Amino acid sequence: MMNSKILIAKAVEAMENAYAPYSSFKVGAALLSKSGRVFTGCNIENSAFSPINCAERTAIFKAVSEGKTDFVRIAVVGGAADSEISNYCPPCGVCRQVLKEFCKPDFEIIVAKNENDYKVMTLAEILPFSFDKREV
Repeated sequence: MMNSKILIAKAVEAMENAYAPYSSFKVGAALLSKSGRVFTGCNIENSAFSPINCAERTAIFKAVSEGKTDFVRIAVVGGAADSEISNYCPPCGVCRQVLKEFCKPDFEIIVAKNENDYKVMTLAEILPFSFDKREV
């Protein structure tokens, strides 16, 4: 399995492509599928604000659109444009629910400041008492 540091580096690289002219807050994500393929994503803003798409959802939607729905872990980084990453950037509530749609409770979420300073949590830890498609 791909180690955390490589996945974080891919998320940092994806962050460079973020389109964030309104918030100047760039986010990058790197999603690892069970097959070993990595799907990256960045946040994409819009002047109407509600059509904004987060980096995590961009990565997931790219993967699903290419037929992958079985995931192991995701690395997420984010921070102010043109500065070093200084805080952890956990997925928002909407992204957590989208992750829940495709990932198991033990799916790993890596939030990182850099390749040496990161935390790993499971989906169950960051989204307790979640709505599940099996409950529909």
